[in-house]
Amino acid sequence: MKKLLSVKNIVISFAVLLVIWQIGVTVTDVKAALFPSPLQTWKALVEMAEDGTLLLGIETSMYRFAVGYIVSVVVAVLLGLLLGWFGKAFQYVNPIVQLLRPISPTAWMPFVVLWFGIGDVPAIVIIFIAAFFPVLLSTVSAVNGIDPIYLKVSKNFGIKQPALMWKVIFPAAFPQIANSIHLALGTSWIFLVAGEMVGAQSGLGYMIIDARNNIRADQLLATMIVIGLIGLILDTLLKKLEKVVLRSWGGAA
Repeated sequence: MKKLLSVKNIVISFAVLLVIWQIGVTVTDVKAALFPSPLQTWKALVEMAEDGTLLLGIETSMYRFAVGYIVSVVVAVLLGLLLGWFGKAFQYVNPIVQLLRPISPTAWMPFVVLWFGIGDVPAIVIIFIAAFFPVLLSTVSAVNGIDPIYLKVSKNFGIKQPALMWKVIFPAAFPQIANSIHLALGTSWIFLVAGEMVGAQSGLGYMIIDARNNIRADQLLATMIVIGLIGLILDTLLKKLEKVVLRSWGGAA
């Protein structure tokens, strides 16, 4: 029943959006070449799908995103677990983290392009930076916030490192870590597109720039919609994965 309600809500939301979009096209004096209708955008989407441009862009972007995001999350979680456990070490590392964290990932783009050139690597690096700091700091905070009773019970049962880290600390800290991984997903996907708009000649971000240069607002809007839909799908899949992991550890699903 809940799934049916969810599908119904999604259909209604998109229907309302399409109606508002069509009304905006109808009542404004903006030319169709600059503000395409939903039908024109759909035709552009079909055109890109038929000539293979859309599929190639999705494949390229998803490869870059998967590599950058997964590597970033793994490194950030592992480092966060260590720094959270060794609090004195984190006191020295934290000032550097707080200095680098507020810098927008796109601010690194000129250096990244100079160091690695144009292609997959700049986008992957930008994604890595976008996901790294939120997950790292959240993991450290999660480890520091673990209920001391877990550690006392572990000590009574003679559980020591590294089993303590993987069997007690990580599962106990996972709900908070999962929240940061979830937030980092959206941030990384946003900065992937930004990175491809500057440091790549392929992918969904590049398709936006290409459509703009060719004054194809219909293709531009179609690509934007695809980016949003992929982000929604990724978010949904990650939620399901989090529930599976929590359920396997006896947590709330």
